[in-house]
Amino acid sequence: MRRPELRLARPIYEGLPWLYLLLGVAALSASYRQHSASLSVVLGLPGLVCLLAGIVVLLRRRHYRRMRASYVRPDALSEPTREERSS
Repeated sequence: MRRPELRLARPIYEGLPWLYLLLGVAALSASYRQHSASLSVVLGLPGLVCLLAGIVVLLRRRHYRRMRASYVRPDALSEPTREERSS
């Protein structure tokens, strides 16, 4: 039995890394403005994680799109494998 695929709308999908970057920068700047060291760490660590997540997602998407463009049949990557076809 095949599970239904959950997909995000394209504008939301394309905007997620930028949202991560924006949230990360906002949290880091809020962390920088805090006078309390503990509150600064509480805001700064998730901000750094969000910033890195946004960068990683952007770079992985760029790599995937470049790799896909180099194939003769780019849609072949979305075809089911033998194991998926047999089950």
